[in-house]
Amino acid sequence: MGNLTFFFDQLLSYSYLQQALTAAILVGIICGVIGCFIILRGMALMGDAISHAVLPGVVIAYMIGASFFIGAVITGVITALAIGYVSQNSRVKEDSAIGILFTAAFALGIVLITGMRGTGVDLWHILFGNVLAVSRTDLWVTLGIGLFVLLIIILFYRPLLLSTFDPVMAQATGIPVQMIHYLLMLLLSLVTVAALQTVGIVLVVAMLITPGATAYLLTNRLPVMLCLAAMFGVISAIAGIYFSVIYDVASGASIVLVASTLFALAFFFSPKQGVLTRYWRGKRAKEMSATS
Repeated sequence: MGNLTFFFDQLLSYSYLQQALTAAILVGIICGVIGCFIILRGMALMGDAISHAVLPGVVIAYMIGASFFIGAVITGVITALAIGYVSQNSRVKEDSAIGILFTAAFALGIVLITGMRGTGVDLWHILFGNVLAVSRTDLWVTLGIGLFVLLIIILFYRPLLLSTFDPVMAQATGIPVQMIHYLLMLLLSLVTVAALQTVGIVLVVAMLITPGATAYLLTNRLPVMLCLAAMFGVISAIAGIYFSVIYDVASGASIVLVASTLFALAFFFSPKQGVLTRYWRGKRAKEMSATS
C-alpha cells in the first residue's frame, strides 16, 4: 500500500512521469490493436523485421538533423516493400527474405551508431527505450499516430477482416488484397515508431505480439479480441511503469514482462484454451465417467 501511495505521489508531482504513463498507455492500445491483425495473418516475423529495420532510419535522421519519425517510417516502408519484391522475384520465400533484409538493416543501424562514437547517441535508449524521457512533442506524435492508426483500422475494417480470414474470397469480391497488405505494413511501421521511445526497437515486437496473443487465447471473435488486446496493452503499460518507478528498473522491459505474465496466465488458465483448464476438465470428465 505504501508503494502505491508513493507511486501516486510521484505521478502527481512530476509531469515527465505523467507524460510517460500517457505515452505508454497509447502505445499499449495501438500495439494491441495492430498486433491482432499481425497474429491472425501469421506475420509475427514481419513485425519483428519492421521493428528492427527502422534502426538505420532513426540513426540517419539523427545524423542529418531530421525527425526520428520520418527516418523510421521511410526505412520501415522501404524494408516492407523490399521483402515483398525479393520474395516475389526470386526462389527465396518470404520468411527467408524477411530474415535477410531485417538483419541487414539492423546491422547497418548498429554500424552507423558505432561509427558515431562521441556524438552523444544513446544506443541503450534506442534499442530498449526510455519512456521516462518522453517529451511533450513525443507525446503529441504518439497521439497523432495512434489516432491515425485507429481511424484507418475503422475505415478499412471490412477489407482487413475479409483479407485476413479469406484472402481468396476477398480478392474475388474486388478487395485489393495486396494494397491492404501494404497498408498494414505502413500501419505497422507507424506503430513501431510510436513505440520506439517507450519500449525501444528490441522490445517493440513483444508489445506487438503479446497482448494480441493473450486476447487470442480468450476469444474467437475479432471485435472482442481487439478490445481485449488494447486492454491488456493498457494494463501492461500502467503496471510496467509502476514497477519501473517503485523498483528503479528499465521501464520498457517492465512493461513487456507484465504483458508476458498476462499471456502466461491466459495460456494456463484460459476458460477454453488454458492448458491447466483443459487438464482439469479432462480429469473431471474421466472421474465422472468412472463413477457413472
